[in-house]
Amino acid sequence: MEKIASFQVDHTTLRPGMYLSRRDGHVVTFDLRFKVPNTGDLLTNAEMHSVEHIIATLLRNSEQKDAVIYFGPMGCQTGFYVLLDNEQLTMEDCIALVQSVFEAGANYTGEMPGKSAVECGNYINLDVDLARTQCRYYADLIRDWTVEQLAY
Repeated sequence: MEKIASFQVDHTTLRPGMYLSRRDGHVVTFDLRFKVPNTGDLLTNAEMHSVEHIIATLLRNSEQKDAVIYFGPMGCQTGFYVLLDNEQLTMEDCIALVQSVFEAGANYTGEMPGKSAVECGNYINLDVDLARTQCRYYADLIRDWTVEQLAY
C-alpha cells in the first residue's frame, strides 16, 4: 500500500507553522501545525472543536469563501488542515487568508457558531475563550509567514 503524503513528513523534526502538505490538481492542502508532534502536548478535544467551529465559519464567510474547500482538525491533535482552490488563490493569498481568519478568531467576541444540539453533535464542549486563545497563538505564530516557509 502506498504511503499517504502526510505519513511521508518527518514528524520528529516538524515544528509549529503553516506548511504546504500536497497539491491535487487545483486543490492545495495546508498543514496548520499548532503543536510539536509526539511530545504529549496536544490540543484538547474542546480546543480543536472550538477552533474548528470559529475558523470554519470565518473561512466560509470570508471574501474568498468560494475558494474554501475544507477546514478541520488532525486526528493526532497537533493541528488542522485547510484545503483551498489554488486556481482562485495564489500561495500568498492562501497565507493571507489563513492569517486573516486566525486574527479574526483571536478577536472574536460573538456567540459560538453552531453551539446547539440541533447544529452540532457535541455542542457542550464548545468554548469561545478556548478558541480565541488558540487562534491568538496561531495568528501570532504565522503573522509574518512567507511562501518560502511553506516547505516542510
